[in-house]
Amino acid sequence: MGSFRTDALRLLALAALLAAAPFVLPNNYYLTVLTMCCLHAIIAVGLNLLVGHAGQISLGHAGFYGLGAYTTAVLTATLGLPMPVGLVAGVLAALAVALLVGVPALKLTGHYLAMATLGFGIILSILFNETVAVTGGPSGFTGIPRLELFGFRFASDLSYYYLTAAVLCGVTLLALNLLHSRLGRALRALHTSEKAAQAMGVDVARFKLFVFVLSAGFAGLAGVLYAHFLTFIAPASFGFSFSVELIVMVVLGGMTSVLGSILGAFFLTVLPEFLRAFESVEILLFGVILVACMMFLPDGLAGGLGRLWRFARAKARRKGAADA
Repeated sequence: MGSFRTDALRLLALAALLAAAPFVLPNNYYLTVLTMCCLHAIIAVGLNLLVGHAGQISLGHAGFYGLGAYTTAVLTATLGLPMPVGLVAGVLAALAVALLVGVPALKLTGHYLAMATLGFGIILSILFNETVAVTGGPSGFTGIPRLELFGFRFASDLSYYYLTAAVLCGVTLLALNLLHSRLGRALRALHTSEKAAQAMGVDVARFKLFVFVLSAGFAGLAGVLYAHFLTFIAPASFGFSFSVELIVMVVLGGMTSVLGSILGAFFLTVLPEFLRAFESVEILLFGVILVACMMFLPDGLAGGLGRLWRFARAKARRKGAADA
């Protein structure tokens, strides 16, 4: 893991790329795809803290994503409450439920924890489908108002994209600060060995619960932004398959790299758009690309890019030495 200064410079480069991206896109459709990339990356950052650094698996984060979305949708569209109330309530709902689920579930480890979070995600998915009077059921929830804060309405796709990009940079900065603090050292100790961490005075239960709740809060925040972006939500968007996809984003990007998880989220969100031209074999190509990445990039896309960068620098130095 690099220094905070190095990570901060990389984050600044990411922010610059996100700011410049709309100017090279051919139409608003690709802007929508980029917005979805940012939303998925927000969840991936939280999962990177939980899975990549604390070593705790979760197969239920799509549920927290949906919980944030449905909470703000019901409060703002059905009950007509002010927008800030819906936004805050959506995040708080994800945090509160994560706390209730995390206290018993995080006593488990490994596959047992994965199964517990999987069960939680399935329960939420069933609730989203069956509570038709509240959520609209399988047909979906319509009429969600577009986001409006401090008198400004994010009516255009461009304004909403910049909002989600700013939120992504904010949660990434928060995650990097946490990882370069005492908490980050405790999480890495947990990942290495819970017993050793406990012997060194780390409050294992408290740190595991904290990072689980925090990652769920990131998912709830993404869900809130998602609901007010599309103004329509359906249970199919928050199912088990999306939870698995989120885990793949983190693994593919790089388990120990926060910025790598962002890269993985962007890659997996954009890749299907490029494969639409191969409609008959789209799923096959998608699987082949993922398997190839896992085989040849065992430390993720971030690790592969890091090796490529170091190789280019070493080659440039050798060329400079030869010219001299």
